[in-house]
Amino acid sequence: MSPTSTNWFTNKDLFQYDRQQLKSRIVHIGFGAFHRAHQALITHEMLSQQSSDWGICEVNLMGSEQLIQNLRHQDHCYHVLEKGPQAQTCKTIGSVIESLHPAFDGHQAIIAKLAEPQVAIVSMTITEKGYCIAPATGKLDTNHPLIAHDLAHPDEPQSAIGYIVAGLRARQQAGLDGFTVLSCDNVQGNGHIVQQAVLDYTQKVYPELLEWLKQHVTFPCTMVDRIVPAMTDESLAEITAIIGQADPCAIACEPFRQWVIEDNFIKGHPDWDLAGAEFVDDVVPYEAMKLRMLNGSHSFLAYLGYLAGYPYISEAIANPDFERCIRQLMLKEQVPTLSMPDDTDLEAYAQELLDRFANPSIQHKTWQIATDGSQKLPPRFLNSIQFHLAHHSDCRLLTLAVAGWMRYVGGIDESGQPIDIRDPLADRYREIVASTDDDENRVLALLAIDSIFGQQLPTQKTFVESVISCYMMLKNDGVKETIKCY
Repeated sequence: MSPTSTNWFTNKDLFQYDRQQLKSRIVHIGFGAFHRAHQALITHEMLSQQSSDWGICEVNLMGSEQLIQNLRHQDHCYHVLEKGPQAQTCKTIGSVIESLHPAFDGHQAIIAKLAEPQVAIVSMTITEKGYCIAPATGKLDTNHPLIAHDLAHPDEPQSAIGYIVAGLRARQQAGLDGFTVLSCDNVQGNGHIVQQAVLDYTQKVYPELLEWLKQHVTFPCTMVDRIVPAMTDESLAEITAIIGQADPCAIACEPFRQWVIEDNFIKGHPDWDLAGAEFVDDVVPYEAMKLRMLNGSHSFLAYLGYLAGYPYISEAIANPDFERCIRQLMLKEQVPTLSMPDDTDLEAYAQELLDRFANPSIQHKTWQIATDGSQKLPPRFLNSIQFHLAHHSDCRLLTLAVAGWMRYVGGIDESGQPIDIRDPLADRYREIVASTDDDENRVLALLAIDSIFGQQLPTQKTFVESVISCYMMLKNDGVKETIKCY
């Protein structure tokens, strides 16, 4: 593909549909890398196959002001570079037609957009921490700074939850129906999670809205899958060479993608299945499969791989000992915890994941995956560990993963270099590291973080002793030697 006009984004021949016919029927919160390479791309490909008016309005609530400005400068078009081991494809995406940011447009403009009659879906990719849920309880964290602000100032929200409820209240007051709230984050039961957050928040700020909301809003669960690394200068340069001009909104990703969606929409949905999405009655088994086998393996490689000096997932999995551990982690420790349809080939799925991890064209940083561990540990490791404890079965690699996370949040890698810990609980980790010796006392202090581990797991003697043993082995023998032994 090469541009045939001065600016590629003014070239109407790039699209098989008329962008002028699109309406902002979807408002998406979180114009990040994953959304650009997944939902917006799939919507674009759906539009290319049928006459439809399903356009997207993008909303970023905090930060990324320059990204939104760049997007507007390009008439809301951007590129996705799909990078396979042998070939790559660059696609120009046109499904986005509008954007908003409180820094430019103010709170009320976003609430007003959510209240427009044509809006049928409010989707989001805001990461686990964006739901402001306490992981151990599954309830809204009213002490979260964003939620605390929104409870005091509901007309000027800062959180995604606050905006959604404000928009629903505006619709109810205008005599309109509601919309579907569609979470597209890697959170097990993501529809249930956002529903709980919305209901808890509504109960506190607008209790009179609660019954209307229960009748006029749906919260489907989804399972999303595509490896989308943070953008690099190298990938940006590749895209510039392909299209002939710079695109600061571009993103690179692997060719594989999957989107499984619970078919529970209050005002209809795009025919995303034309572009490979799958509508099902129950997403939960697929979510658990992906979170435990793919995301759990990713986090294992992220913490232990980073400590061992591997900057990228493909480098870590190239170590035969890591590869064997990941295969065993998936098939021996995660698969027994799953309840999948009978025709699901989990061995083939595991091999497909190993092949995807090994793709050298995707430079997925271990450090990137290691962020926000406090939100990721429960669905990726701890729920499976609880299963094994209840069934008296082996989970030594899951336990090693927890110990690897503990070594990682200690803040120093095996070369003695500081680690840039990015996590909502980073200050808590630093306090623990400063107040404990690097031994079982640090393990016990970390296990005492009940927002991660809850009340029951730290009382399980077998688990605690196993974590301590793994932790001390990692400390004394190093990651690579420990992995070899396992």
